[in-house]
Amino acid sequence: MHSEQTDRHLETDRIYNMDCIKGMQEMPEECVDLIITDPPFAIDFRAQRDNYNRTHSRVLEGYNEIAAEDYLDFTRAWMRQAFRVLSPSGSTFVFSGWNNLKDLLIAADEIGFVTVNHIIWKYQFGVVCKKRFVTSHYHCLFLCKDDGRRRFFNSSRFSGDDRTENGRSLRYQDLEDVWTIKREYWHGDTKTPTKLPAELIVKILSYTSEQGDLVLDPFLGSGQVAVVSKMNKRRFIGFEIVEDYYRFALERLESGQYRLPSDDKQAKPRGMDHQTDLFSL
Repeated sequence: MHSEQTDRHLETDRIYNMDCIKGMQEMPEECVDLIITDPPFAIDFRAQRDNYNRTHSRVLEGYNEIAAEDYLDFTRAWMRQAFRVLSPSGSTFVFSGWNNLKDLLIAADEIGFVTVNHIIWKYQFGVVCKKRFVTSHYHCLFLCKDDGRRRFFNSSRFSGDDRTENGRSLRYQDLEDVWTIKREYWHGDTKTPTKLPAELIVKILSYTSEQGDLVLDPFLGSGQVAVVSKMNKRRFIGFEIVEDYYRFALERLESGQYRLPSDDKQAKPRGMDHQTDLFSL
């Protein structure tokens, strides 16, 4: 596995079982081309609740939650380091529910990030509510350090001549700021409580990075950003504070398997080679 040293002992194409703030402090300034991350929710998240329709034995425990009253300070701390390591030509994508979105917006403005887009990711599942409407979308803040220098490859997925069956521009449709992308359900396989679908990560990679670029995920979870970045010939680095999640992500990267079977399932998981064919740019 190719790697480059980012400082005295942190290497790229590696993931680390450590607090992301401490990890980013050990990285040199402006070394990262793209950040994609899904921080903790601060909503007393319990991943094994029955209304998520999950088999408990297949969901890894240990989700590291942040108290709502600490969320703004927590966000300032990690965003400050993310801003420091981001290249002036780079981009940052931060996913969030609506509950603490204001803290992300406040911290981003204070630290100096420029907001490029406020993307809505519409998905197909939401928990049924008795006294309010069902939440079935995520927010995604598209941020940068220098709006005049950031890269954006607006023809990386479709040309101006590509059309839908109804004659609409595919490129225009793909560039709209509401993305309807299904969640991935890993039925029967081991999983972490939350993960971004590969299709979502590939879309971000294609528009805002090139092969060989360095992609950072400070809150690695299942390792999804690192795995999909590797599949698409990007370098990667990531941090995960929960040891079980880190080991799960590491096994995915080292085994070359996109999905790992749970202990109570004997079926062979799909390999990364198949997924590379499916998701590569």
